[in-house]
Amino acid sequence: MMDASTDTATGLAPKRLYRFLAIAEAVTWTLLIIAMIAKYGFEIDALVPVAGPIHGFVFLSYAAMQLVVGHNQRWRVGTVALGVLTAVIPYATIPWERRLVRSGALEGRWRTEPTGEPGDDRWIDRAFRWGITHPILLAVVALVLVAIVFAALLTAGPPTEWFD
Repeated sequence: MMDASTDTATGLAPKRLYRFLAIAEAVTWTLLIIAMIAKYGFEIDALVPVAGPIHGFVFLSYAAMQLVVGHNQRWRVGTVALGVLTAVIPYATIPWERRLVRSGALEGRWRTEPTGEPGDDRWIDRAFRWGITHPILLAVVALVLVAIVFAALLTAGPPTEWFD
């Protein structure tokens, strides 16, 4: 028997995936803040090179998840953008996720079949449904894309050096 937090197509409903990454984002903020306190308060530099990339990767994963879940739930662009923005503010992903749960914005299963909506015939919706029905492949593709962006950002260096 399946409960509301699982889904037949993927084993992981949008609500559960969202909660997992919202919490992961908050946890990695904690790691980064601890590392920064160690660096600037106690001159221990070794933690930031570990916590920083972990937080960065989870941040990008959270942003990618916003796109996937937001598309599935048919959120407006502003809602998706605000969701991504919550990852910039320490710990804001948790109250944002709770707000989405209370409003019912995370209810429902993955859209694996056309629903009759006018947009369901677009190539992006067909590709999305295909990806949702092939969750391991979708996860691999998403992780590869996040890793590419992550590597590009690491190569670019800290944002404070981008415009020097």
